[in-house]
This record gives sequence, structure tokens and C-alpha cells, in this order.
Amino acid sequence: MMNLASFRKKSPWILHYNAGSCNGCDIEILACLGPKYDIERFGMINTGNPKQSDILLVTGPVTKRSRERLVEIYNQMPEPKVVVACGTCASTGGVFRGMYNCEGGVDQYIPVDVYVCGCGTRPEQIIDGVVQALGILEQKSKEPEPSVRLRREAVEEEGQLNRRDMTEPIQPLAHEQD
Repeated sequence: MMNLASFRKKSPWILHYNAGSCNGCDIEILACLGPKYDIERFGMINTGNPKQSDILLVTGPVTKRSRERLVEIYNQMPEPKVVVACGTCASTGGVFRGMYNCEGGVDQYIPVDVYVCGCGTRPEQIIDGVVQALGILEQKSKEPEPSVRLRREAVEEEGQLNRRDMTEPIQPLAHEQD
């Protein structure tokens, strides 16, 4: 009898989320999907549904308007999942760090597994980061990770929903503080 488990290689689906970037990295991601770089040769498909995605590819710094949606998208993804921060802005806030609307890097709100550095990341770097994410995805167990929660619900003020200060950064685990 044939063991089918050895033939079941995961074909990951990628969800791309722009958290507030200048679109420089987004253009390079689109180049990865084109025929020259052809990221689909690794079995990856770009999807728009977080409930079917395995890899979350985030570009841009987290802005005050995007942080809630970023956390919601992350929580909607099934386990195991991998997060790739694409570009300097997603990693640290980049040139937008310290601006009035910028919260900083993605890792302040959700755990990041792979960092792809550069301002205007090259398609080769993005492909390398996603291939690293594939290795991490295979290593991750099915144990559920602690979810990132919202502090409170949106509050209605003067006929509009106030969504500010809803999320809180993830706290390091006790063994990570040493």
C-alpha cells in the first residue's frame, strides 16, 4: 500500500497586505508574479482570502488606520501560518518612522517569521524570503499560537466609529524575556 503522506507537499497560498506603504514593494511583488520571476513555480498562489492563506506578506509601516485590520487578518488565517515583513518600512517603520500616522513595524502587533530588507525590495529578495517562509511553514507544528486580541470594541463618538487605540502590541513570552 502506498503512503500518500509522502506525496502531499503543501502548496502555500500567499495573502498580500499593504499596511500603508508607498507601493514600491508592492510593484516588486507584482513582478514576482509575472513570467520573468514566476513565483508560482514553487506552488504558491496569491489569494485574497485570509481563511485560505498560509503566508501573510505585509508591506509598509503599520499606520493607525491599518493596525486593526492587520490583526484581524492575522487572526482569520488558519494555523500553521507564517508572516513575512517585506521591506524596511514593514520591518522597522523605515522612512515613515516617527510620523504622526505611523505606528512602526509589523512585529509590534503580530509575530513576524521572516524579514525581507531593502527599500524597494528586489524580486529576488522577495522570492528568497518566501522560500524561507516555506521552510518555516513546514517546521511549524499544529499547536495553536496565542492570538492577538483587540483591547476594546469601537466606540461611537459624534455619529462616527472611533477605532483608535483598539489594539495592543503583543507581549513577549516569559522565556523570551531572558
